[in-house]
Amino acid sequence: MGVVEFSKQIRRETLRCIHSQGSGHVGGSLSIADVLAVLYDKYMDVDKADPKREIRDRLVLSKGHAGPALYATLALKGFFPLEWLDTLNVLGTKLPSHVNINLTPGVDMTAGSLGQGMSCACGLALANKIKNQRGYVYVICGDGELQEGQNYEAMMFAANKKLDNMIVFVDNNKMQIDGLTKDVMNIEDIEAKFKSFDFITDRVDGHDHKAIDNAISRARNEHGAPHCIVLDTIKGKGVSIYENMGVGVHSTTVTDEQYAIALDELK
Repeated sequence: MGVVEFSKQIRRETLRCIHSQGSGHVGGSLSIADVLAVLYDKYMDVDKADPKREIRDRLVLSKGHAGPALYATLALKGFFPLEWLDTLNVLGTKLPSHVNINLTPGVDMTAGSLGQGMSCACGLALANKIKNQRGYVYVICGDGELQEGQNYEAMMFAANKKLDNMIVFVDNNKMQIDGLTKDVMNIEDIEAKFKSFDFITDRVDGHDHKAIDNAISRARNEHGAPHCIVLDTIKGKGVSIYENMGVGVHSTTVTDEQYAIALDELK
């Protein structure tokens, strides 16, 4: 199975997961499907039989409400049965609304309040450095959560400690729960901000698998500083009704009719 089909599968199973509840964080889940596909198709050094293995790559989903996309990816990679995707956020589930390291095999950080993931990733990356242990720490942040000041303290820390084993992805879909990111609190130029904190930076089409792959490869071969890859994405990517919904797609319905349309478009 190639990465293109894998990304479609991630989107299909993401929507299956949210459809089980009838609504959820559709937009930001669909916008990260492609970077998840590239990471888990080619780069993530993880073991479904031993998800807590000490020496491994780690993914910090800082925008933890996009959990359905990560759940879909992990299920497709065999970390748990696909049937779990039908239990999103129900009582006793192992797939809560925000990802939880204590509940879901393959999840490496619990996420709740936004803006904290990069700080946690710094700790994980520094620990690997101290232990002289291989393993990359990948972080997926939302553009809106970069409005939180904690991120900039984390950037300063990462650069000071030369955490070149940490790669930050910014899902720059330009929308957040309250509206367009530029209207709520403009954070552009994102790439320039990371550069100013001495990150090695890149900016690519977040739905172009080859561009994402090349950016990750470059980052893994450039040493001495942490990395940031800004992904220019479309919220709700892959399904026309969601792509055209605007800011309302942040959290919205997946009705039986919408689900059928989506599955047809994702064939």
